[in-house]
Amino acid sequence: MSRLATALLLCATGVFAPARLHAQTSGQSIPPTAANPAPPTHVFIPMAVPKLSPGVLQLLKLEGEFSAAVTTGGGRAFSSWFADDGVTLNNGKPAVLGRTAIAATANWDPAQYQLSWYAEGAQMGPSNDTGFTWGHYDATSIAKDGKSTTLTGRYITFWKKVNGEWKVALDASANEPPPSGGLPTP
Repeated sequence: MSRLATALLLCATGVFAPARLHAQTSGQSIPPTAANPAPPTHVFIPMAVPKLSPGVLQLLKLEGEFSAAVTTGGGRAFSSWFADDGVTLNNGKPAVLGRTAIAATANWDPAQYQLSWYAEGAQMGPSNDTGFTWGHYDATSIAKDGKSTTLTGRYITFWKKVNGEWKVALDASANEPPPSGGLPTP
């Protein structure tokens, strides 16, 4: 598959925003900004896994749309994707229960905090009204002096249909695991 065909497929599945298409197809680099963050290091390419079901493709597309909305809209966009009874679980923090509570804690501005992620896989439930995605996230805080700190980790998102519309039922994240072959420190 050509680089252009791959990039177009990634745009169609929500993995890349069209603004980054040129950089991905030409090999040229576009400096990252809040409006055009650096592309992820690893990219899930559905064509690399030839037999993805329509349900899995649908979940991957949803996850891409969710990530793109949060990249530009920050915490407000993040909380808007949750079901009323949604839950967030973050490493070392208590569970946040319900979309109202999630909205109260997810109050970041994308100019000071960038959260982006990409799916590495998905599974649709047997009734096609629930499923989950998982992958990698990057969370970058930008201090007032302009310096940034990036944390990386793994996530899982559980999806469910509510009145015919897909909503996030649970979003959980944890710190990135140690490099391959490494052992966690106690």
